[in-house]
Amino acid sequence: MVSSYRKIEVIPLKVHRICEGEDVIEVLIKAIKRKRLKLNDGDVIAVADKVLAFYEGRIVNYQNIHISEEALMLAKKYNLEPGFVQLVLNESEKVFGGVERAILTLTKGVLMANAGVDHKNAPRGKAALWPKNPEVLASKIRVELERRFGKKLAVIIVDSKVNPLRRGTVGIAIGFSGLAPVLDCRGKKDLFGNSLKITFMNVVDDLATMAHLLMGETTESIPFVLIRNAPINLTEEDLSDEVKISEEDCLILNSLKEYYCSNNCCRKI
Repeated sequence: MVSSYRKIEVIPLKVHRICEGEDVIEVLIKAIKRKRLKLNDGDVIAVADKVLAFYEGRIVNYQNIHISEEALMLAKKYNLEPGFVQLVLNESEKVFGGVERAILTLTKGVLMANAGVDHKNAPRGKAALWPKNPEVLASKIRVELERRFGKKLAVIIVDSKVNPLRRGTVGIAIGFSGLAPVLDCRGKKDLFGNSLKITFMNVVDDLATMAHLLMGETTESIPFVLIRNAPINLTEEDLSDEVKISEEDCLILNSLKEYYCSNNCCRKI
């Protein structure tokens, strides 16, 4: 981890509304040049997952797909469109339950509302899906940016998520390339000389949240954010698995399993 903390800059890159089939990487490059920015080694480029759905053709009409009995049941229970729920099921590894308009799922090893399938910033009757392989796409963007600008960069793909018992969304990096995602603080000392036992810093999601604050959730049209002077370690190694943990090691999920099973109601978890 970089030890000298310089002033971190977070620079929004506003663009036109992206259309299906547009080359999002070229749109990003033009946005950087239009702002007359010269990229530096260590710059982080955050990209909203929604524009990449347009780029990859992952905008789906959910009104014209086959709907299962499970999707019909969940749609009625959680007040969602049956076709939308079918997309959620298609993108999910596991479904835990839900609330009004949202289903809690496990997708690509991440707990997410609606498996990342989103009505927001998609045409009516359609939904935006996550990239098929977020890490591969993040790497593709990074390699092209490095080729064009001649600097060593990092790229993160940003979506929004909710935290337990907290209102509102924060950022999450669903894919990244070019940086170490976590800082292992175990064995380090705190201000009082205590040795840390279990603490990691999730660097990549911290960066995603910084970008998400500017990207917003409505009509901002800021799908790209440049983060400069962030205290990161650059690497070309694929470290995507380092940021994920198993269900058994997850404090929240494993604790809920134990709680529900001890009360004889472990149908969903």
